[in-house]
Amino acid sequence: MRLSALFIPLMLAACVEELEIPDGRASFMENCAGCHGVDGKGSGPLVTGVGLIAADLTMISARNGGTFPRQDIMAIIDGLDRDPHFSNAMPEFGAGDLGEAVIVEGEDGLGTPTPVGLIALADYLESIQEL
Repeated sequence: MRLSALFIPLMLAACVEELEIPDGRASFMENCAGCHGVDGKGSGPLVTGVGLIAADLTMISARNGGTFPRQDIMAIIDGLDRDPHFSNAMPEFGAGDLGEAVIVEGEDGLGTPTPVGLIALADYLESIQEL
């Protein structure tokens, strides 16, 4: 017995679980606002008065010629790609649970498994950019 071409995709869709997309803003407030501030400008309570400087995350695009460098930002948050001068005060969030991974096609055309929590956080950071 042959299955129709329309029936096969329906069977496959039934096998795939619904992917839960985290709230990027909530993740930021929980994991980043302590240093970067609730407004993302670098004035969080954990850095005030202790001599640490947290980056103003609202100016990422402005520092990059008006373009939000999504891949670079996700690599920094994850902990994969940090310059030697990068502060050790920022945790490598890739060591924690950033959720289920999905394949994201990079600028080079290659697909990379990327946690949905990391994507949601990058989306939120992009949404607070000031030019």
